[in-house]
Amino acid sequence: MKQTKSLKRNIAGRLLRYVRPYKAYVLGAFVFSILYVGFVLLGPVLYGRAIDHMIGEGAVEFAQVYRMVAGFAACVLLAALSQKLLGNCVNSLCYKLVRDLRREAFFAVTEARVKYVDSHAQGDVMARIVNDVDIISDGLLQGASQLFTGVMTILATLVVMFVINYVIALVVVILTPLSLFVAAFITKRTFKSFSKQVKVQGELAAHAKEMIGGQKAVILFNEEKYSCEKFEKIDRELYEIGWRAQYYSALTNPSTRFVNAIIYAVVGVLGAIFCILSVRSGGQLVLGALTLSGFTVGMLSVFLSYANQYTKPFNEVSNVITQMQNAFASAERVFEVIDEPAEERGGNKHIEKVRGDIRIENARFSYEPGQKLIENFNLDVKAGSKIAIVGPTGCGKTTLINLLMRFYDLNEGNIFVDGVNIRDIPLDEYRGMFGMVLQESFLAGETVAWNIAYGKGNATREQIEAAAKAAYCDFFIRNMPDGYDTVLSSNINVSQGERQLLCIARVMLADPPMLILDEATSNIDTMTELRIQKAFKKIMQGRTSFIVAHRLSTILDADVILVMNHGSIIEQGTHAELMEKKGFYYNLYNSQFAKSE
Repeated sequence: MKQTKSLKRNIAGRLLRYVRPYKAYVLGAFVFSILYVGFVLLGPVLYGRAIDHMIGEGAVEFAQVYRMVAGFAACVLLAALSQKLLGNCVNSLCYKLVRDLRREAFFAVTEARVKYVDSHAQGDVMARIVNDVDIISDGLLQGASQLFTGVMTILATLVVMFVINYVIALVVVILTPLSLFVAAFITKRTFKSFSKQVKVQGELAAHAKEMIGGQKAVILFNEEKYSCEKFEKIDRELYEIGWRAQYYSALTNPSTRFVNAIIYAVVGVLGAIFCILSVRSGGQLVLGALTLSGFTVGMLSVFLSYANQYTKPFNEVSNVITQMQNAFASAERVFEVIDEPAEERGGNKHIEKVRGDIRIENARFSYEPGQKLIENFNLDVKAGSKIAIVGPTGCGKTTLINLLMRFYDLNEGNIFVDGVNIRDIPLDEYRGMFGMVLQESFLAGETVAWNIAYGKGNATREQIEAAAKAAYCDFFIRNMPDGYDTVLSSNINVSQGERQLLCIARVMLADPPMLILDEATSNIDTMTELRIQKAFKKIMQGRTSFIVAHRLSTILDADVILVMNHGSIIEQGTHAELMEKKGFYYNLYNSQFAKSE
């Protein structure tokens, strides 16, 4: 319990730091809430006095009644205006805080280590940035304004009731803890349920995104039933947790309303008794040793109105507390994203002109502690070399590329480029030394020209078109509805092979000093692949290039072929040298070209 309270305090403190830049809205909300509460409380006093000016049949003081009614109408209008301005301040504060939170969470994801993105479901991360931030806005800030207004109404109403008749006011105060006890009892049981609820919502979003993204594979393997069953399982869990959370929160309102109705009834009965006693005693109330001023019917109506206004905020506050529990649970998830450490981008060593000498010394790396992958790895690559990396699935090829690009950092050992440790080079500058083409093609919902120039925003249209021609994708781009200005979307049919060609054009436009090609032509037909290989051969001249390949026929002209297995280099040499050894590579190569019997 102490840990939960401490967590809430920390979350509340952090959220307040996001509110500080918008103190003007907070001050406006404070002023307008005071005005709103003041006008709301003044109204019953005016119509109570109007009632007291209706002395009896034929003895109505119409001038005073009209004046009180006019004052009451003005109070209603001013209260409505104050409430509107209060809402404007709170809404502006909410939207700005949501913008800041969502922006910071998104920036945190884009700057986070690749390990974070790899280890978290994309749907869950998206749910945190989109859904959870909205819950914070709705539940916390909107709720906080109601909470503040409600507390002010309770305190102001109490003061006025004590001035009018402190005996009835004391009775109200004595009965009030019943409502607070009910609200507190239920609130304790809601936070854990709401925390679980937002977590399972993230799991549901992640599963839905995964299945929708892989719909073709799901249909191909007839796994629709499994997909639906898993969705139903998570959805059922969400239902059970959500039902429990909503059940407890739903109890709050009727329970507090029941207690408040008791308070209202007690005030009505006591007030009626005091009215009768006041009339019988000639305007004075004598209760034992107590002597009170007279209690009129108008005062009773004021008291009943105040009793209702006094108890109503307890219902609102209890609902607000439920919303705030949900908001705290969502804030915890959002802050987990924001608190994710960013990649270390420091370094003060610069390489004026990159040659491309790469040396790896005594490298050791594993994704998880205790799970060995790369051990005592050493490699020396001369500038301008064409290095092919081959080996069975899981041997460490992609891991080696991840380490070269600093998507992950070594556990031990060092990597040097032109004699400089890559940790000492500014990260942006270091990654700018490489051009990379992956199996998975990234294209944004922008124009074709924008996607080719991605990473080189100052490229001219002539340069973009020249890169597209070199990558053999100019012909199909010009067949698109708007050519290079076509915005890529679900309505534009672009095949996997064409997507990969666009990514190759992007690298050719960037013209980097070093290249990494990870199955860069896996989705391209044979004829186009031969042309692309010629284009690659041209662009790789004088550049250090790493080629990850499963089709060994594509790397026969490599200067060095690294054969990897279980995270280590077990063979290296040219194709001819490795075939002559008749070792692991020899068997691997022949297995691809063995004649079927």
